[in-house]
Amino acid sequence: MDASLLMPPPRPAARSFRDLLVWRKAHEFVLAAYPFTAGFPRQETYGLSHQMWRAAVSIPANIAEGFRRRGKADKARFMNLAEGSLEEYRYYLILAHDLGYGDTGQLTALLEEVSKLLNAYTDAILSSGS
Repeated sequence: MDASLLMPPPRPAARSFRDLLVWRKAHEFVLAAYPFTAGFPRQETYGLSHQMWRAAVSIPANIAEGFRRRGKADKARFMNLAEGSLEEYRYYLILAHDLGYGDTGQLTALLEEVSKLLNAYTDAILSSGS
């Protein structure tokens, strides 16, 4: 059997950051992150809730900004910023769990999925020819 028949067809090049699976999953994560904080104590509105919203939004925002950057190093820098915000949010989930602010399992699983996609996308950028 021809090995090329086993390979999936190549995906068309992304024309917009919205075409990137990693961005779509990161955006999905943000949409799940906002309601999670709704059950937090009122005193957390400008504390942990605000920090979590900021870090969550930063992930797809940096992916989007990096998408239009021209150089490999510049693109990778924005993916690194997204990775940093992802790790920051990972800590906030640990803290929210330890404070008893809700079940973090679903958000943690989604964050892990985004993390894997972001790592793969960053690796692809770094190993590309241009």
